[in-house]
Amino acid sequence: MRNLSRFLVLLLLASTAVAQGISGRWDGTAKVSDTLTVPVHLEITGSANHVEGAFLNGPQRSVSSEGSIRGNAITLKYAQFDVIFQATLQDGVLKGTYSKNGGFSYPLELQPHALPQPDAQAPIIQGVWIIPTESPKGEHAFRLIVNQYLSNAYATILRVDGDTGVLAGTFKDGKYTLSHFGDLRASILEIALADAGSLDLTLYGGHGRAGSDGQPTKFKAYRPEDAKAKNIPDPDDFSTHTSVKDSSQPFQFSFPDVNGKLVSNTDARFKNKVVLVNVTGSWCPNCHDEAPYLAELYRKYHARGVEIVALDFEDPAQIQTLTRLHSFIKKYGIEYTYLVAGEQKEVHDKLPQAVNLNAWPTTFFIGKDGLVHAVETGFTSLASGSFDHDVKAKYVTNIEKLLAENAHAAGN
Repeated sequence: MRNLSRFLVLLLLASTAVAQGISGRWDGTAKVSDTLTVPVHLEITGSANHVEGAFLNGPQRSVSSEGSIRGNAITLKYAQFDVIFQATLQDGVLKGTYSKNGGFSYPLELQPHALPQPDAQAPIIQGVWIIPTESPKGEHAFRLIVNQYLSNAYATILRVDGDTGVLAGTFKDGKYTLSHFGDLRASILEIALADAGSLDLTLYGGHGRAGSDGQPTKFKAYRPEDAKAKNIPDPDDFSTHTSVKDSSQPFQFSFPDVNGKLVSNTDARFKNKVVLVNVTGSWCPNCHDEAPYLAELYRKYHARGVEIVALDFEDPAQIQTLTRLHSFIKKYGIEYTYLVAGEQKEVHDKLPQAVNLNAWPTTFFIGKDGLVHAVETGFTSLASGSFDHDVKAKYVTNIEKLLAENAHAAGN
């Protein structure tokens, strides 16, 4: 018995030692395709059965839902994305894969973190830039938003459906090379100075983003005053991109919740309430950005007469199991009503009242009268800076306005 106890203690110490060897910051690469290799930055904390792994993109963190270390092997699950990272420590190097169930599987190789060497010749690109483009959603321009500290920078491209997440990196060899890896995105953005103060942008992307076939997408970016002088249109307004066919008609929905119970806009729970109807999906990165904010708004305003209803459109495989959706709901502490509306391709058939509904997420603000009073398309992350603040402020403004109108109507 004494020998067994000693063996178990030694085994525990060995496991702890390995865990400590795996804990810490790691840098390396993920091979997304034959032509695209993306930088990876991972922070591992905890030990043995209480491990947390966060993929780092500048100030943005994509944190695991659970994790464990067994011997020299680590497993990190990101159930909210239906993704798993598995790796083995070999001669000081973590080698493994980042895989989505039924989707991609990227080989990763990571080494202990080392600080990059700064480049004293880094040009100043801080601020907001306008990117002329013609998007499938009818946009004529995007925004490039850059934050810079010496030769280090992080940026994002802001579209009508939201931003690309934080792309972070440094200036080297005459250009900024910024990248994002984690959640459901893998991309690289190269930024170089061009003529007349403009920027040349080259975007390589993954997970269905631009350039996911390995071919880069090239853009030009201009300071707002230069874009105006060139008659480049403004980026789309988040508040006007999507609308409804007839604003005098109640916005209708009727779908089962995650337990199969049918929920409709005519139910008693929504009577005399301000209702936010959120078109979303657990496959959508920008929906992951929005969900925690909606959960926060629900906790703040529910007692004052606000309801939030998510209309979730999913991948066909997820419709059968809802495993990722349940993890999504748990991860973000969602307490508001969540309905399973169908597959992504069915959104226009299921919501025929909407006009130009082509961005995920989209949120309809409905008053006590059951009518749509405002629509906000897309959602941002902290990478969008003041635009992220403005988008969140607009949600609050819409809610407060509708609550005030309801109070006035009740007083009459």
